[in-house]
Amino acid sequence: MKLVLMEFLSLDGVCQGPGAPDEDTTDGFTRGGWFVPYLEQNFMQTVTAWVGNADAFLFGRRTYESFARDWPKMDDPNDPIASKMNGLPKYVTSNSLKDAPWAPATILSGDIAGRVAGLKEKPGRELQIHGSGRLAHSLLAAGLIDEFRLVVAPVVLGQGRKLFLDGAMPAGFKLLSVDATPGGLAVHVYQRADAPAFVTYDASAAWR
Repeated sequence: MKLVLMEFLSLDGVCQGPGAPDEDTTDGFTRGGWFVPYLEQNFMQTVTAWVGNADAFLFGRRTYESFARDWPKMDDPNDPIASKMNGLPKYVTSNSLKDAPWAPATILSGDIAGRVAGLKEKPGRELQIHGSGRLAHSLLAAGLIDEFRLVVAPVVLGQGRKLFLDGAMPAGFKLLSVDATPGGLAVHVYQRADAPAFVTYDASAAWR
């Protein structure tokens, strides 16, 4: 399976707490819910198409617990996103979680990178990560994420956890598509590519 990360970002790169003020207040974050004003039908159609390609989901513990609280309440069988979220296999990475009641779910502990690499060997289309910023950090470092679906909201937060951390391993990406919604979201889809090149700009050659 291809490992795909779907992440909401602010213009200054923050991925923490997009869905509600109390979603994730760790490290004193007080500006949660910043993504909600930009949700609209066009974007939800995009998300529906993305989720339709999933054969399994992968979550960090915090995101899993948040989703497990809310998604089981969305039980409309005609809702294509809820049906996938509630029905497909879910994997949650944690060394402390003992029970995963939002089924079908499997807890992954120990060597997370190794366990995820094993999941990628399973047959299927996409293993999708939704949110789960801390998990994304570790999988980025391990070079395991194949595709990045980054949805950028037109807002600067000035605080909060970022997806791409200072000191992270340099990485190159290939732009697969870019789109924009009427509400102002910029939707970028990238594929992991070769390491970035660092060269000197040559003005005389640039216009040849």
